[in-house]
Amino acid sequence: MAPVTDFAVKEKYGYLSGFGSYHSSEAFPDANPLVINSPQKPPYGLRTERISGTSFTAPRSKNLQTWMYRTTSSLVHTEFELLEEAQPAPSSMTPNGYMWPSFSVDKDTDWTRQKLLARNGDPADKRGTAIWVFAVTKNMEDRNVFSSLDGDQLIIVQAGALDIQTELGKLLVRQNEIAMIPRGIRYQVTLATPFARGYVCELFQGHWDLPELGPIGSTGLANVRDFQIPSAYYDGKLENGVAKANNAEWTIVSRMNGQLWACTQDHTPFDVAAWHGTYYPFKYDLARYCVMGNVLFDEHDPSLYAVLSATTGDNPGASACDFLIIPPRWQATDAFWLPYYHRNTHSEFYGPIINRQDPEFPPNKGLEFKPFGAGLNGPMTTHGPSEEDFQKASNMELKPAMLQNEGVTVFLLETEKPLYLSDWATKAALKNFGGKPRPKI
Repeated sequence: MAPVTDFAVKEKYGYLSGFGSYHSSEAFPDANPLVINSPQKPPYGLRTERISGTSFTAPRSKNLQTWMYRTTSSLVHTEFELLEEAQPAPSSMTPNGYMWPSFSVDKDTDWTRQKLLARNGDPADKRGTAIWVFAVTKNMEDRNVFSSLDGDQLIIVQAGALDIQTELGKLLVRQNEIAMIPRGIRYQVTLATPFARGYVCELFQGHWDLPELGPIGSTGLANVRDFQIPSAYYDGKLENGVAKANNAEWTIVSRMNGQLWACTQDHTPFDVAAWHGTYYPFKYDLARYCVMGNVLFDEHDPSLYAVLSATTGDNPGASACDFLIIPPRWQATDAFWLPYYHRNTHSEFYGPIINRQDPEFPPNKGLEFKPFGAGLNGPMTTHGPSEEDFQKASNMELKPAMLQNEGVTVFLLETEKPLYLSDWATKAALKNFGGKPRPKI
């Protein structure tokens, strides 16, 4: 039986497959012009628009760009206006470890009301990352879309399900799935469940990629074939061989330097009848992750659990951010089974993802983040098992067993630079949490 999640919310969209591949999709036959990217007259009365995620001269293997064929270009819109006063940049940094038992949430929120928890670097310099939390209880307003101008957004759903319509097609993203929306791509988020909660890692620097496998060989960890890319979806229809969009006034909400701006346009942003390229959203079912492990002795480094990585290019092996998971897996080593006590040059943010789909499972019920909210181990802050867990692991019988099989997968975001916490995150945190038992389900 294929190792995939048996989702409570069943799939309703079709996808392309393959991380980093050059993809092409059409809502109408032959809507993508042949050979010429920008023909004088594209099919169906469409016009050409390109979005570039890297410099034009980036190496071919790293060049990210997509050609779109749409009814109306995104050129014409009103002036962007600030939606809210500037929030102070996160400024709190200490050597303490942090723990959030849960996050306070508002009961009437949509996707645009994410809360900034931590940040390093600066989006204006295209360096570093930001970590946001979301707890969504209602759909985005009709004819509203969102985009981040600061960076690529890695969406980590802790519980619930999101129905995301992007310019390039639709994604259904459920708990135990992740999704990535590239910088600048516009999208609308509605709920596929009564609520959804989780995390967003906004990458200012570079783009997400698959880690190199080295001596592992050609397959393992997150495999290329298991990433799903949306198919073109056109908000309109064909009339006498011409693509006619369902146009109305739309509001474009964009995040820039952590602030929300908005403008309006007189046409739908979802009028892309065809596209081809390398710059696109994707999603991934975490159950498909092929865990690699040692089966003789010792605990391997957490890098062996890396799903995605964004390298800095500054030093070999350095990364702006790594996304890792500790999922259900078999263990069979003749050694201490828990991670050893450790101080790390990176900051390590961690949280739970509910992989169990049963709606009666306690973490699946209500807006409260369960079994806990998140934790943060700062650079060179010692972390490891609690005394209770240490004693249990030191005295257990060592025989093959399935670990992390209680309905929760733990994710980690490891960043090279220290994280500054926002004021609300600092006030809500338990400090110096090291060595204390983690909350139970």
